[in-house]
Amino acid sequence: MATPRPESLPLDGRRILICRPQPEADRLATAFQNAGADARVLPLITREPLPEDPATRTLILNLDEFAHVIAVSPYAASLLLEWLDTWWPQIPEGIQWYGVGAGTAAILASYGLDTHQPESGHASEDLLQLPELATFDHENVLLVRGEEGRELIPQTLEKRGARVTPMPLYRRYCPDYDEAILKAMLNDFSPEVIVTLSGETLNNLIALSENTGHNLEDTLLVVPVERIAEQARQAGLRRTCIPGSLADSTIVAAVAEQLASLDGGSGNTK
Repeated sequence: MATPRPESLPLDGRRILICRPQPEADRLATAFQNAGADARVLPLITREPLPEDPATRTLILNLDEFAHVIAVSPYAASLLLEWLDTWWPQIPEGIQWYGVGAGTAAILASYGLDTHQPESGHASEDLLQLPELATFDHENVLLVRGEEGRELIPQTLEKRGARVTPMPLYRRYCPDYDEAILKAMLNDFSPEVIVTLSGETLNNLIALSENTGHNLEDTLLVVPVERIAEQARQAGLRRTCIPGSLADSTIVAAVAEQLASLDGGSGNTK
C-alpha cells in the first residue's frame, strides 16, 4: 500500500530571517520551521540587565508607595519579578499592574498579579486607551522599562495628572557582527521575509543592509504596528506585514497569508 503523500506546509522552502532578541528569536524560528520555512536567526538587538544600583533598590523597597506599576515589555516584566522575588516575599496590596501587551501581561499574571492589558493591540497607544489610566489625582506610577525608550507613556500619563517614575532595568544595543556573517545572512541567504519587531531593530537592519549592499526593497518586513510600517516607508521600504498580535503562531500565519497574497499577484502589502 502506497504511503499517502504529505500535504505541503504553508511556508515550504520560504526563506525567513528573524532579527528579534534571544531567546524569542529561536522560539519564533522553530515556529516558522514547523510551517516548512528555512528560518534563520540574526538578532539585531541584544539586551542585558543593568547593574544593581541604590536608586533601583530604593524604588523597589518603596514599591508600596506606587498605585500603578507598568511593564513595557516581557523582558522588563521578567526582570521586575526577579526584583520582587528578592525584596518582596509578599507583594503589597492595592497596586494596579499593567502589561503593554498580552505577552507582558501574561508574565506578570504568572506571578499571581492581577494584571490589566489592552483589549486589543500591543503598543503604548493601546495601553493608554485603558479606562484605568484615563485620569489621575497625583497618583504615583512606576514605569518599568529599558534604559532608553519612547516617552509617550510617561508624557501622556503626566498630562493626565499622574506622577510617573521611570525605572530602567536593562539596556539594548546592536550586536557587533563581522562582515562575513552579515553577507551570509543578508546576501547569500537572501531572505524573502525579515522579522523586525521594533523601530530600533528596523533602523539597525537598514544600516547593516546599506553596509553590505543588500537591497531590502523586495523584502517583506514583519513590523509590530503601523508606526513602524510608516518608518519603513519613509526609508523607501513598502513591503510590510503587521500581524494581529506578537504571538509566534499569529506572526507565522500572517506571513503565510501575506506571501500567498503576493504570490497571487494582488500586490497587497498591507
